Amino acid sequence: MSKDNESLHYMDEEARRKKKMKWTIGIIAFVIFQVVQALFFVLVIMKFKSPKFRVGEFDIQTLNVGTQASPSFDMSFVAPIRIKNTNWGPFKYDASTVSFTYGGVQVGQANIPKSKANFKSTKKIDVPVTLSSNALPTGSNLGNELSSGIITLNSQGELKGKITVMFMFKKTKISQMNCTMIIDTSTRAVRSSSCK
Repeated sequence: MSKDNESLHYMDEEARRKKKMKWTIGIIAFVIFQVVQALFFVLVIMKFKSPKFRVGEFDIQTLNVGTQASPSFDMSFVAPIRIKNTNWGPFKYDASTVSFTYGGVQVGQANIPKSKANFKSTKKIDVPVTLSSNALPTGSNLGNELSSGIITLNSQGELKGKITVMFMFKKTKISQMNCTMIIDTSTRAVRSSSCK
């Protein structure tokens, strides 16, 4: 074999080796990309979280309060219910209620209709609410609170529904609400609000 043929043969071998190397690198890069994509899908997209369910701050429409000696209250407002869905799929939930309590005794409720919160969004529902202290026992702390110019309310509720990702993966989630609001009777406004 002549030197020219040997160098041509060597160059052909080298070109084939480089081509194989490019294919190998391409296949490895593709496999790594697929693994990263699958991990992202499992860890981020398929991670189902319970949506947050809260009563936002509201303006009181009417408020009538009694005295320390004869404590009572009647109140009406529009409750801004917020359902924050951070999942990559819609949260379809059943009809539910939010109970408003004073000292553990229910003083009113809001009805939540069946609906859905779209993915990565917050569903806003405004619900009219009327509260009355008629059901409170005579030994409640209401008289002391009214003399301090406040009413402490709690709101509790539960939303049960299904999150659907990519039209086929479904998971049932329950979202809980437990909020405490302090109402200022002189300004007729929510002084503070916190949710767990």
